[in-house]
Amino acid sequence: MTATHPRFSRVAAIAAIGVLVAACGAYGGGAGATQNPGASTAGGPPTIGMATSATLGTYLTGPNGLTLYIKTTDTANTSTCTGGCLSAWPPLTVAAGQTPIAGTGVTGSLGTFTRPEGAVQVTYNGLPLYYWASDKKAGDTTGQGVGGFVVAAVSGAAPSPSAGKYSY
Repeated sequence: MTATHPRFSRVAAIAAIGVLVAACGAYGGGAGATQNPGASTAGGPPTIGMATSATLGTYLTGPNGLTLYIKTTDTANTSTCTGGCLSAWPPLTVAAGQTPIAGTGVTGSLGTFTRPEGAVQVTYNGLPLYYWASDKKAGDTTGQGVGGFVVAAVSGAAPSPSAGKYSY
């Protein structure tokens, strides 16, 4: 019995590590994760949801539950976030021909436009939607006020950027 016990422990440990690695990958975190938070799920068009913050009000969330942002210098169907900006602010994208779905309580107009590099970015009331690369879990709003980005308010009104933030 003692000869099989160490082997069972190693198998159990390897299985536990495999589960942890798979779980980290499913949420886009962990070392070596390659999931793009800006990409929609392969199963179909993304559903745009919402969350509420005591300080920021009700704001949009992507299909992964992460906060969505708008850039205050963007205009309807035009993004001013290009180059290195896209590394910090991945756009919420869909496959060509997909249309995002409004979740419960999302009352604005959802749409898409084709970015200069060819990606199809999701818009809310015409404004492009982005994730902030430093937000790691649902409820994080650490991009508020950074570089002219603000949480995408369900009301369509942009909260004022916080003072003292750095820009991109």
